[in-house]
Amino acid sequence: MSILLMGFLGSLAAGLMTGVGALPVLFGRNITRYWNDVLLGFAAGVMLSASFFSLILPGIEAATIRTGSEVIAALIAVAGIVLGAAAIALLNESLPHEHFVEGREGADPGAMARIWLFIIAITIHNVPEGMAVGIGFGAGDVALGLSLAIGIGLQNAPEGLAVAVALRGLGYGRGRAVGIALLTGLVEPLGGLVGVAAVSMAAPLLPWGLTFAAGAMLYVISHEIIPETHRHGHQNAATAGLIIGLVLMMFLDVTLG
Repeated sequence: MSILLMGFLGSLAAGLMTGVGALPVLFGRNITRYWNDVLLGFAAGVMLSASFFSLILPGIEAATIRTGSEVIAALIAVAGIVLGAAAIALLNESLPHEHFVEGREGADPGAMARIWLFIIAITIHNVPEGMAVGIGFGAGDVALGLSLAIGIGLQNAPEGLAVAVALRGLGYGRGRAVGIALLTGLVEPLGGLVGVAAVSMAAPLLPWGLTFAAGAMLYVISHEIIPETHRHGHQNAATAGLIIGLVLMMFLDVTLG
């Protein structure tokens, strides 16, 4: 199986977990705000662990091997992280979108339907996750790509459930809420293709790609997910969820890698 295909399939599987996580809504199941915050905290922990153990550290190692200098490798990692965070921040400011709790952000949406504003917001979250999986496979390290795909898939499930529950709260039917949650996850294979193609065709881009994806995810964690989990007085439980997600992803990365 080609690296390109593995990167696409890995990010596709991770993206599909968004729809899997939303399935309880289809059967009339709901989730309390408490558990929603715990699960989103878990998702943040997985992303945080993946950013460091699966992206930043391998990126520094790859840069050290390529340049022969730990100082230059560290500078590449710094630049990649900053560029990744800045890219998502720019998208966040320039694209019209709306969060379920925080409301509208970005440019003036004009007459754009509200549901599209929600989808754009979720897409801003999901593209860097797909890129991370694709870049992991593009590195030529199947174990790295697999651990990222599993980790991102695990954190996509509670995100998909949160999206579907929020859509139900806005009056959308069960089937439509689940379908929209699934569609938001299907942008990840597109990010995966971009990531795997870039680093597999241009090997010097690998350290940049790994750290760029990490910076993008760190921005999402800090700017969106953690503030959301602390908004309703469940910060202790959400923090416990974050720790569980972090150590689980660390364990997966160590054992699979």
